Amino acid sequence: MIPSVNPSGSRTIGLLAYLYGPGKHEEHTDPHLVASFDGMSPDPGRDPNATLTDLQRLLDQPVIALAEHARPAKHVWHTSVRADPGDRVLSDEEWADIARRIVAATGIDPGGGEPGCRWAAVRHADDHIHIVATLVTEDGHRPDDFRSGARAQAEARLIEKELGLHQVTPGDGTAAPRPTSAERHKAKRQGRERTAREELRETVRRAVSGARSDEEFFDRLAAAGLLIRKRAAPSGDLLGYKVALPDDLNRNGEPVFYPGARLAPDLSLPRIRARWSGDAPAPLQEEVSRTGPGSPAAARRGTASAAWLAVPVVEHGDDAVAAAHIAAAGEVLDALAKTSVAHTRRELRDAATAFERASRSHVRAVRGHDRALRQAARDLVHGGQALGRGEDGATTAMAIDMLFFLITAAAHWHARKGHAQQAEAATRAAEHLRTAYRAAAVQPVGILRQRGQRLSRPMLQRHTVLLRKALPELAEQILAEPGWYALAATVAEAEGAGLDAAALLSEVAARRELGSADSVSDVLVWRMRRAAHLPADASHLPETNTAGNRGTTTVLSSPGSQRIGEEISRQSR
Repeated sequence: MIPSVNPSGSRTIGLLAYLYGPGKHEEHTDPHLVASFDGMSPDPGRDPNATLTDLQRLLDQPVIALAEHARPAKHVWHTSVRADPGDRVLSDEEWADIARRIVAATGIDPGGGEPGCRWAAVRHADDHIHIVATLVTEDGHRPDDFRSGARAQAEARLIEKELGLHQVTPGDGTAAPRPTSAERHKAKRQGRERTAREELRETVRRAVSGARSDEEFFDRLAAAGLLIRKRAAPSGDLLGYKVALPDDLNRNGEPVFYPGARLAPDLSLPRIRARWSGDAPAPLQEEVSRTGPGSPAAARRGTASAAWLAVPVVEHGDDAVAAAHIAAAGEVLDALAKTSVAHTRRELRDAATAFERASRSHVRAVRGHDRALRQAARDLVHGGQALGRGEDGATTAMAIDMLFFLITAAAHWHARKGHAQQAEAATRAAEHLRTAYRAAAVQPVGILRQRGQRLSRPMLQRHTVLLRKALPELAEQILAEPGWYALAATVAEAEGAGLDAAALLSEVAARRELGSADSVSDVLVWRMRRAAHLPADASHLPETNTAGNRGTTTVLSSPGSQRIGEEISRQSR
């Protein structure tokens, strides 16, 4: 149940005319009074002898009784109270009780012998009511309605529990503005799935991902087809911006522009500029040399590495630094959704949209420490559209797998801080990532499983012994999973690269939690392949030696194995 307190107005009759009228899109049905300050107010909806003017004069009477200079300029208080779409249809009596509780909680009509304001509650739809009040009490004073919006929300949480309605997660004032009912009706009339505000918010978020300057940001907005208005100081310094969709017009045929801050609090120009913290390090050289400079696969391997290293920062780091990493994770999700193929794009877009709410809180982010994640977002954008197969497809699965654990860590961080809406949003984003991973991993994991199934029986037996020795508590679970063969193939590749596969397996399993994974073996496959810099796509690799006569290898002194050892050592500190 969502109460929405609107800015105060000056014309009681105008608001009543809207509430009792057909609505802007003929959406109002059977407008009628369900409750009022005295229980006897005239109802123009159902009483043929009552008029809007009768109700207006009754409500305005305490205001008119004041001397003209003492009357408030904005004396009309208005809130809507809307039920969740999944709730049952409430009766008029239930809505009347809700209205009385809301006006009492907000100080409009506190009861208990205290003087209150005059008010009326109008219902013109199954799922909501409107409460209109005049902001002068019966004894001629201003009501104590300070923070009436927050007080209405708190009362709504109690009402939800008592009536068995959907319980809305409490917010902290950092959410993006909701589309208005007029915006929703307009989108429906135009055949849009989302409102213009929501489309603009997503487009601007994607333009921010990995951007480093005003010029780059505005170039991306223009390339996305948005109309842009910039606001400058007399000195010429840029202060802000507005954006519009070319086909979203008002009644005069003019584009409807939205300031960045009206899309989301962190999309104002000053907040966007705070993300730009200078040049970031270049992508890891070994990834560039393997897949080519600027390739989608290189960008995805870089994303997996950045996400892997960000998890412990979110889990154990300073709050301000963790908040910066969480915000940057949102940029990575936006960039990954933008550059992915159709069979994962929808779930990735939904993950990014859900996580948008989790990317902000009252914890102030300290920028600069999130440089690796922002670089990953930038590399994804510049790497371009990925293919759904080969190294592009396999590294997509790897990146999604690592991001799942980062987003899950963000959900736990928010939960510990009491950020209920953000924790819920991050949890929903993680579920979308889980679904996207299943789609992305079918081919690359399937190839690895086939390779594992073709290993000789002696080699599989040796890998089974290695697994039980390295991960005694997880071994039986892993052996029962279909992904065990993919892990066995990865262990064989690691050994073939001259690595101590048992040590590597133990290390990657110990560094991050595994309890939230659908398949522990799949997770370990991607962690090992990322840490060992093995190709994510194994379809073109030569078959692993199946003779089974090679003993357990140790780490060789090759540059590649030395690099892996150094990384493992660094991450274990």
